[in-house]
Amino acid sequence: MKNLKKAIYAIVFACTLSSFFQCASPKVATTNFEKQTPFTVKPVVFQEWYAGIKVGGTGINVFVPVSNVNDGVVLNEVYFRNLKGKLVKNGNKYTAVLKNPSRNYTFQKAEKPADYPFELKDNECVISYLENGQAKYHKIVSLNEVAGTYYENGPPSIYSRSSTNSMATLDDDVDEN
Repeated sequence: MKNLKKAIYAIVFACTLSSFFQCASPKVATTNFEKQTPFTVKPVVFQEWYAGIKVGGTGINVFVPVSNVNDGVVLNEVYFRNLKGKLVKNGNKYTAVLKNPSRNYTFQKAEKPADYPFELKDNECVISYLENGQAKYHKIVSLNEVAGTYYENGPPSIYSRSSTNSMATLDDDVDEN
């Protein structure tokens, strides 16, 4: 009888305790993607790369051509194939260099970090931006791939590029005279 009484108390205690603590829902379920953005995104292009020196590794360049960006809007980051990179303005497009943490010289998809906020297909990416100080996300469901490239002297840097780089460009970048 004592054991039955202890079991009942344990069940009541467990039920009461579980009502106070709810399981946290994953960030993926709570993310609302913006369908209308305060800017226009042209087709997004990506390019896989690998570096020639041992510490170079592999990664992906992502090119996000945008226009008509409203005041108070700042594009921040891009999430693609379990990688995240800072978007840097380069003319009329934004560029991000996503470095794969793996030392392997193959174009394998990176392992998903525990804190990665999205569940994306291989041809989808998410652009994060601030609109009047509020963080928002826009999902792009179809990216175009261009031929991969080889960087002889190590991984590319989006912060210092020479005038002669071997990164892919978009057709819109070519002057037709």
